[in-house]
Amino acid sequence: MSARPVLAALAATLAAAVVGGCTSTATPQGAPGQPGPITVSASDTACDLSSATAPAGTISFTIRNAGSKVTEFYVYGAGDRIIGEVENIGPGLTRPLTVEVPQGGTYTTACKPGMVGDGIRAPFTVTGNAAAAVEGDAALAAAVQGYQRYTTSQTEALVTKTGEFTEAVKRGDVPAAQALFPVSRTYWERIEPVAESFGDIDPKIDGREDDERDPGVEFTGYHRLEKDLWVTGLQPDSGAMADRLMADVRDLQSRVGTVQLTPLQLANGAKELLDEVATGKITGEEDRYSHTDLWDFRANVDGSQAAVAALRPVIDQRDPVLGQTLDQRFAALDALLENYRAGDGFKLYTELTPDDTKKMTEAVDAVSEPVSQVAGIIAA
Repeated sequence: MSARPVLAALAATLAAAVVGGCTSTATPQGAPGQPGPITVSASDTACDLSSATAPAGTISFTIRNAGSKVTEFYVYGAGDRIIGEVENIGPGLTRPLTVEVPQGGTYTTACKPGMVGDGIRAPFTVTGNAAAAVEGDAALAAAVQGYQRYTTSQTEALVTKTGEFTEAVKRGDVPAAQALFPVSRTYWERIEPVAESFGDIDPKIDGREDDERDPGVEFTGYHRLEKDLWVTGLQPDSGAMADRLMADVRDLQSRVGTVQLTPLQLANGAKELLDEVATGKITGEEDRYSHTDLWDFRANVDGSQAAVAALRPVIDQRDPVLGQTLDQRFAALDALLENYRAGDGFKLYTELTPDDTKKMTEAVDAVSEPVSQVAGIIAA
């Protein structure tokens, strides 16, 4: 699963931006005397914004976690569709966010202390309407169109490979199902920010056993079947769970074509995928039963690279040095990952040493820093 053939086939990837707010204490961004980003003060019990209103267009936020728990920040549209998010904001950390919201309306925002539950929610109003950034900018329009083609192709592959995986589960072929598990998940992980934008699908397909759920909601999806295959053995309902996973993946496929992305969503999505690596794959938390985390690690990096590749014409025009830095940092991360290959896949997470995970953490951090600058370049 080297990134090189992936990048050759891609035009772009990713989606997930961030916008937000929870309680309003000031005037809208852009109002006279109030320049600069909307500030968000997140804690274990509150989510306070300097404004709960902003004009349509490009909106900037600065989020500081003043609490003791790692938090997340979300904005939802109708039906709890995730318009944007930022994860892994540790205590004392500040994260800048820039998003494009061209359509006015009422949105819902949330901070999630401890990264669980529905979060601390409040309305956020976007006033008026604005022209999308892609209007009049051929390079940005091409980036978005390329990403949409990429998402479609990856989703088609996800349906095919998940079908092979679930059929192996249903016929009780454990070795075949174990071999197909990380392969099928590769396509999910490459487009995860887009898939996660549909808030009801992600918990069904990719939820962990210890995730917070409403009463009566079952543990389903890839990780339920992962536990059956590696820990408990196939269960009487494993076949039914395989059918449910396949139905949810097809549901995702039917929705992907409805996503309308902005260039900033590609930029923020590239960073979000690296955050996924830092919070789940490097720790071994993601695939805790199979220990196939490095497959997901590679796929997340593939997706981040693809998003940056789609935006490179604009990056190179506005900041050529940043593009060169991105090339160097991604190349170093690619070279490091190649050290952990095993056949067509990767070593198990349990085979890694503390020194291995330290090197990976440093390499991901080195890439994350320049990737975090891309949104600002695109918004300029």
